[in-house]
Amino acid sequence: MASPGWLSVRETGSVFGMRCLVVLCTMWGRCPARLVLKGVALYSVCLNGTARRASKRYLELVGEVPSLSHVYRHILHFAECSLDRLFFLRGNLRSFSISTSGSEHIQKLAESKRGAILLGAHLGSFEAMRAVGEATQANIHIVGYFGNARVVNRVLDEASGGRVGARLLEITPDSLDFIFKAKELLERGEMLAILGDRVISKHFVEVSFLGQKARFPTGPFLLAASVRCPIYLTFGLYHRPGRYELHCEPLVEEVQLPRAQRSEALQAYVQRFADRLAHYCQLAPYNWFNFFPFWTDDIAPKESA
Repeated sequence: MASPGWLSVRETGSVFGMRCLVVLCTMWGRCPARLVLKGVALYSVCLNGTARRASKRYLELVGEVPSLSHVYRHILHFAECSLDRLFFLRGNLRSFSISTSGSEHIQKLAESKRGAILLGAHLGSFEAMRAVGEATQANIHIVGYFGNARVVNRVLDEASGGRVGARLLEITPDSLDFIFKAKELLERGEMLAILGDRVISKHFVEVSFLGQKARFPTGPFLLAASVRCPIYLTFGLYHRPGRYELHCEPLVEEVQLPRAQRSEALQAYVQRFADRLAHYCQLAPYNWFNFFPFWTDDIAPKESA
């Protein structure tokens, strides 16, 4: 089994409060809403000990000062990226300065109608990458576990006219229905966006990440191997007040898992992903949003598979 760390983290806030924030954004724009988020972030720093401790641990490993002021900055970045999801979902890109690196990869995949996995992480904003990809007619489905984010997704779905729910493919651990649906989409030439830094099932390996052992899922690599599709890294790095750097780069053209060295091959692929993720964390250290016990020595020992 996977660690219950992030699966047991319940979302905070109410539908009413989030709808008020949506109304504020709609009537007055992004800047007034960002002022409200300063108070929300301060509240979280003061009362959410789990998030505070997780932020300190990560900041220390990434080479930043793990002080309360830096923890506040870290959590505020998360709040601001979450707010920006609304604008990206509505196709409102005018509020942002966006630069791209590697967007030609998405363009070629869309033109050739070749299925691919776009592998990201809870780093910055994947919504920014999706919004720009949509402008190139790329058909991207967001894959994830949404059990502890239903309030957020419900409000965003309402505010975006149903654009959230229409493109979500929810992971059901070890479900054949989910696996068949994912394979069908890839074989049809569509793209699956998967965030590959959270474990939700027994399929994971331990690799080195920022100098410490951590658990990463093997599911995206097993899926890519089964349909022989490529994997591309995709990250949308956020820089205050409204600048996003979108990065897309090839990770592996075809995942090959020889029967005799299957475990070793999986370990190597996941380590490659973790190394590139660490690189992008160094580029934008306040963009990594996993506010729960993440590293192996922070969680109870479990058996991997």
